[in-house]
Amino acid sequence: MAEKLEIQPLTQEAFAPFGTVIEADPASMRYINGGTTERYHALAEAEAVGEDAKVIINLFRGTPRAFPYTVDMMERHPFGSQSFSPLDDRPWLVVVAEDEGGKPGKPKVFRAGGRQGVNYRRNVWHHPLIAVGAVSDFLVVDRLGGGVNLEEFFLEEPFVIEKP
Repeated sequence: MAEKLEIQPLTQEAFAPFGTVIEADPASMRYINGGTTERYHALAEAEAVGEDAKVIINLFRGTPRAFPYTVDMMERHPFGSQSFSPLDDRPWLVVVAEDEGGKPGKPKVFRAGGRQGVNYRRNVWHHPLIAVGAVSDFLVVDRLGGGVNLEEFFLEEPFVIEKP
């Protein structure tokens, strides 16, 4: 039987081992454009390793998952970070795991608000996008370049998320 995963709130502190939460941070805010725009500066750093590597911006459209949902695989990107920022102001789930000898450990699940994004550091185990409730668009920043930048790991013992 699959082990149940508890969903935690997404906070900077709880997510720190895996990357950065992307959300308006008053400490980073400054006014630009003649005072008409608030800029929340340098909320995350994109990583792209390799001679021909570039940082690219994408739009991902996620179909909502059905719950209970079985987490039976994780992935990571050895040559670059990957960030997801929701565009539709809908909550979504973030699943990450510590590396344990080249494979993912027990996953952690975070509930991200519709105004919270994440930046996975390179080589961090995570589950693919989990939209909740409705089709949702995400701005995704990741790496383009040579080399295989995707490693998938299929779990021998799956985990279950009962409901978002």
